[in-house]
Amino acid sequence: MKILFQGDSVTDAGRDRSNSSDMGFGYPKYASAMIQDAFPDIDFAFVNLGISGNRTADLVERMQSDFIEIQPDIVSVMIGINDVWHHYAFSYTYTSNEEFEQNYVTVLENLKQNTKAKIMIIQPFLLDVPDKQELWAELLEKQEIVARLAEKYADAYLPMHEIIHADEAEDKT
Repeated sequence: MKILFQGDSVTDAGRDRSNSSDMGFGYPKYASAMIQDAFPDIDFAFVNLGISGNRTADLVERMQSDFIEIQPDIVSVMIGINDVWHHYAFSYTYTSNEEFEQNYVTVLENLKQNTKAKIMIIQPFLLDVPDKQELWAELLEKQEIVARLAEKYADAYLPMHEIIHADEAEDKT
């Protein structure tokens, strides 16, 4: 069973890009180990093709080579924070909500039409750090788009923002 991890730096996580089976130091490393441990009798091939700095437009550009040609059984997609962050860090790379949604739909439609992969979408998130506060409003809009698309296209959805910030919400009650 081939499981493909796709996305940005959170997926890339320092992986050796010359070796697509290198999981890096982020969530693909831990997820692949947990999956293998849970199902020791299944022969898994784990592929990490996340690229630090990527936005949804980059996934569209990599669609053929880094999704369709791989023909995964399961694909995990975590993308979106750079569509927001690059707007603030590099003002010339603004991704409107419409462009963001169209890029994401292009990826998801292509996966549905050109592979038999089950799709897991992981919500983009932001850690609560003082120097990133200006990103929240735009990120919330993108998160709403991702949640809506997950309802339509995903076999599984991981609301990462809510999971990360669950302790904060509990502390306020």
